[in-house]
Amino acid sequence: MDVSTPLAPLTEGPPSTTMDELRHLLRLAGPLVGANLLQMAVSGVDVIFVARLSPLDLAAATLGVFLFNLTTYALIGLTSAAAPLIAAELGRRRHAVREVRRSVRMALWVGMAGAVPVLLMLAHGETLLLLSGQDAEVSRRAGHFMDIVLLGLVPGVAAGIMRTAAAALGRPGWAFLVTGLALGVSILANWCLVFGNAGFPALGLAGSAMASVLSLSVMALAYGLILLLDPHLRRYRLFGRWWRPEWPRFREIVRLGLPIMLTWVFEGALFGGAAMLMGLIGVIEVAAHAVALNIAAVAFQVPFGVAQAATIRVGMAYGARDAAWVARAGRVALAIGIGFMGLTALAMWAAPRLFVSAYIDVDAPGNVTVVALAVQYLAIAAMFQLVDGAQAVAAGVLRGIQDTRVPMLIALFGYWVVGFGTAILLGFGLHLEGRGIWLGLAAGLAVVSVLLLARWARRERIGLVRSSSTPV
Repeated sequence: MDVSTPLAPLTEGPPSTTMDELRHLLRLAGPLVGANLLQMAVSGVDVIFVARLSPLDLAAATLGVFLFNLTTYALIGLTSAAAPLIAAELGRRRHAVREVRRSVRMALWVGMAGAVPVLLMLAHGETLLLLSGQDAEVSRRAGHFMDIVLLGLVPGVAAGIMRTAAAALGRPGWAFLVTGLALGVSILANWCLVFGNAGFPALGLAGSAMASVLSLSVMALAYGLILLLDPHLRRYRLFGRWWRPEWPRFREIVRLGLPIMLTWVFEGALFGGAAMLMGLIGVIEVAAHAVALNIAAVAFQVPFGVAQAATIRVGMAYGARDAAWVARAGRVALAIGIGFMGLTALAMWAAPRLFVSAYIDVDAPGNVTVVALAVQYLAIAAMFQLVDGAQAVAAGVLRGIQDTRVPMLIALFGYWVVGFGTAILLGFGLHLEGRGIWLGLAAGLAVVSVLLLARWARRERIGLVRSSSTPV
């Protein structure tokens, strides 16, 4: 994987053909997709090791990781507004070095400021879980877990911001390599600290939390060194004058980033809410739901990576005030994202048991019901693969033209009014149970997809993008 050749030097003009744009997009999206998949593996390592301790420890780690990841990703979503801003600055090619540095610096400021209330919240994790009705012993252990893992919040957010900066500046390969490094550190640290291998003390659940902190800290350190030492990135001197505020840029990141953060939270909470609804039906349904959802989540990493790359490509075109380039970049990204999800939909439809077999023994007599339900849910997941990919990439291209507030409102309506409402109606009102809940998810994703695509199609008519002859 090439991490040394700049993706988009400041002197580069817009791509002349669709194939040229496709090459740029794939060159940017490929490493980001790989990094997203590796990040899923990093998140799963803790569960794999802790599962060997006890059911109570596994439950505690699951709850603790859920709260930590939800808040960490929310802050990364908040600061991800730096991506379209950096891309637009590169597209304008006026004082880009100084403006890029301001965006990265203020994104770090926003992330650190946002981390303060989150740290205070995680420090009371046991109380929060008890208030939500969780088991007292599980809440106690999860609270201790979060007391340790919260130390990884700041390096985790900082790593996310630096990853965004490196990718936007044409170095997406570093995201793949650094996440691979973090995966290796996580596996080794869990092996040493959870069970006491290689002369380390056996710390159990606390060891898993320490391994997460170590992995996140290594990522932050690695990205920091990359920004300082990479020949292309160091020209921006991204840590220069780190103490100097740029309040207009700070407010701009918050203005664009807060809707992105809320959109991610709305979507994550929808799937969390679906799991809770499954829990009202039965334990077997929850297990089948978890298997099917994990398979769908792996497939989703591809359009999600394409969306991240599309934000940068469309953002550069937006900054260059080139409406034709904006259209071409968005069209290519949507075609790649939707096309890939079409292939995964066909695969899930044709061989669902093959996918399920990667998680559980499909031939074991005790798994018959779980396998049957998981196959049913995957059939529905195949239906919404296309709309899931479309809504992810559509949101990404809209972020490229710095449109985040209305897409947030669309997400709120589609996910919660349509999606969650339909899941309750079909699952419990019409007694379709798990199938009804999954159909509700599909309905919500479909509505969000259609509305976002319609907004993208109308971008010039509603003034989001103007022709090349007028300011964007």
